[in-house]
Amino acid sequence: MSQIALIDYGSGNVRSMSRALAAAADSLGGTTLITLTDDPDVIRKADRIVLPGVGHFADCASGLRGRPGVVEAMSDAVRKRGAPFLGVCVGMQLLADVGREDGDTEGLGWIPGSVEPLAPDDPQLPIPHMGWNELSIDHEHEVFSGLGASPNVYFTHSYVFSPESAADVAASFSYGGNFAAAVARDNVVGTQFHPEKSQAVGIRLLANFLSWSP
Repeated sequence: MSQIALIDYGSGNVRSMSRALAAAADSLGGTTLITLTDDPDVIRKADRIVLPGVGHFADCASGLRGRPGVVEAMSDAVRKRGAPFLGVCVGMQLLADVGREDGDTEGLGWIPGSVEPLAPDDPQLPIPHMGWNELSIDHEHEVFSGLGASPNVYFTHSYVFSPESAADVAASFSYGGNFAAAVARDNVVGTQFHPEKSQAVGIRLLANFLSWSP
């Protein structure tokens, strides 16, 4: 049995994510236990970790650090043991060194870079960016394979993660300029878009994550 720790810190779309992970697991067969948790012992031992996130960077960072031992347990599992990790929306943004929303807030620093306001070249484009947008795969990666020729995924955000290295950008989207839609480094991946709201493409991506062996 594979155990997935879905991090509960009061800042995630956890019900939708849990349902989507279950659907992805069913598509693969086998037995997967999805546990919504803020228990450091469960997180530390989990086979895979998913960090959702909805709202402001500073609030999410505060909520995550406000759960005793959770960040340390995540670091032990992901950084030391090498458990595959998926961050979604603000859960991806928290991988950065710093977020610029509501002033400068320290992130996890797992992928060097910063979270900046989404600033399209066309001032007529609305902020936040909400709805479906085509995903461009920048680098071959197992988690982003098999999504189709022109996959469309669902976004809702006003800030974007800008990694220091272009090599960490796994996929991008166009919205008055090109921006990071997904990042990947070692056993860590993150999506700015919401796989749990992206229908068949999102379920395929989550299934890829569940079967990924970095």
